[in-house]
Amino acid sequence: MKRSNRNLRRLSAAGLLAVPIVLSGCGVFSGKQSEAIDPPPAQVEKQMLNTAGSTAAQGDIGTQTTVYLSDARGMLAPVTLGIPKVEGASAVKESLEVLVNGGRYAGYVPQGFQAVLPAGTQIHNVTVDPESKLAVVEFNKSFTEYQAADERRILEALTWTLTGHEGIESMQVWVDGVKLTEMPVNHTPLDRPLSRAMGINLQKADDALYTSSSPVTVYFSSVTPDGIQYYVPVTRLVPTGQDAVKAALNELIRGPHYGDGLVEVIPDDTTVASVEKGEDGAVTVSLQDSMFEQGEQVPTELLQAVVLTVAENSDDAKVKIRMNDLSEVVGTDSRNYSEPVGRPEFINEISI
Repeated sequence: MKRSNRNLRRLSAAGLLAVPIVLSGCGVFSGKQSEAIDPPPAQVEKQMLNTAGSTAAQGDIGTQTTVYLSDARGMLAPVTLGIPKVEGASAVKESLEVLVNGGRYAGYVPQGFQAVLPAGTQIHNVTVDPESKLAVVEFNKSFTEYQAADERRILEALTWTLTGHEGIESMQVWVDGVKLTEMPVNHTPLDRPLSRAMGINLQKADDALYTSSSPVTVYFSSVTPDGIQYYVPVTRLVPTGQDAVKAALNELIRGPHYGDGLVEVIPDDTTVASVEKGEDGAVTVSLQDSMFEQGEQVPTELLQAVVLTVAENSDDAKVKIRMNDLSEVVGTDSRNYSEPVGRPEFINEISI
């Protein structure tokens, strides 16, 4: 590895302040939405996905679930937790219980992270329509007792946590039997179901205009107070008319915004030579840079950030990585990333 780039692995992070942009029912946030349905929230939960696990004693891991928590600087990040399996409860509902500040899973939240739903919030019911893949969530009135600055963060955490479950692509919010058409504090419109098209930790690229931009999501890196590395998704608004995967990779190379506190994961002199989708459905990404040479292992943090970024912008396609026309790209985890690699089922497994 060349000496001038050795500091890439030694960068530290403090976090990122999200850009406060209000959602709308049209424009870049609407995306391809499922048609709204209005099932009575009191319906019996159906078609819920229960992950494997066994009844757990205190301290045992019963079920792994990935939820979106706020870090020390207010950035949302996926965190995989092991929580006790509750007999008869759905994995989806229990994942939302983790999001309640001071709730029954508060002891499972790692140091440096915080749940985003107001204390006292109760999840009355979660119903999933298997055809539209819409999750309808009913809360009690405590859900509405939050600060205006937290409104978008709450919606993002709910949407990204729910859509991380198989069979869910969008979500809708009810409170005490009434469907919300807007959020109660900052009045974010809820006229359409929310999906990942809304973005997360939203930013605007320097060369993008709000009126003619599209969202891409990239994965940078950060560290916990205990020094544990984790990935942070950031949605950037970029000029329209670009290939989504290539645009996302270019934003990954551009790196975090100055002062964000996030860590760059790829050298800034890297270029995207090509992005190709093969007959097997895998996306092959060819990168060129001056940092890595034949026979040298590439940091897993870099390669996983590429895999996560490509998968997020290509309907979870598997990814093959080429660098500098090398015959093999092997990570520091000894994995061959020249072969198809899928998005990890669980990321950011941070112990408490």
